[in-house]
Amino acid sequence: MDDYLDNFQALVSDAGYTDPQTLVVKFRRGLRLGIQNQIATMPYGQPVDNDPNAWYRAVRRIDQARLANEAFQSVSCSAPSTPTKTASARPPPLSVARLPPVPSLPVTLKPQLPALSMGVPMDVDATRKARPLPPRGCYRCGDVNHLV
Repeated sequence: MDDYLDNFQALVSDAGYTDPQTLVVKFRRGLRLGIQNQIATMPYGQPVDNDPNAWYRAVRRIDQARLANEAFQSVSCSAPSTPTKTASARPPPLSVARLPPVPSLPVTLKPQLPALSMGVPMDVDATRKARPLPPRGCYRCGDVNHLV
């Protein structure tokens, strides 16, 4: 971002722009979309649209935070494969208490059921028609003419 800032300020000087709001608009258009969004969504300390220096400071803060985060992630995500002289100068990493291994339980495998076919539509109705249902009777007296 420092290169972009330096180039932008040199171009502004050569072009002779003096209106602060025009400077902010042109500066903002040249920023990466992610940085534009970060500045636009800042909860506090958001630079006003007529103060180019506030925009320059905000971009520098965001870029420095991004670089610090990238450095942190590269150190924490990658463990050195062989010890180096700089690694020995660092304090040893915090140790994590390890629990004793849990004895493994025997695993019983369930037999795999055969895959069901998709069938033919209306198979259920076809099987019902093949065997008629017994007449349903009354739950109280058993008569087939009514249900209670």
